[in-house]
Amino acid sequence: MVVKVYIASSSGSVAIKKHQQDVVGFLEANRINFQEIDITMLEKERLWMYNNIPKHRQPEKGRPVPPQIFNEDRYCGDYEDFFHSKENNTVFAFLGLKSKPSIKDSES
Repeated sequence: MVVKVYIASSSGSVAIKKHQQDVVGFLEANRINFQEIDITMLEKERLWMYNNIPKHRQPEKGRPVPPQIFNEDRYCGDYEDFFHSKENNTVFAFLGLKSKPSIKDSES
């Protein structure tokens, strides 16, 4: 299973850029396998993202904004969902992953 993070590399929004960096940075820091997909460069991927966000999760006006997070084809959520799962220490469940086992120091 691969976590997919849909981002926009050419976004003019500072908030969107920070949100994207927060998600990607967390995944990298926790060594979670993920694929970053730039919707500004790939029309097919942008349309796939728009079409696979559940209707009840679509904004009333406009299009969903990055970052949008999927586990393979299963929609996980947007930045707000990610942020709340991080605050509640439930990111692995949010991403549909088994939680990481704690690594014990072998020198103890």
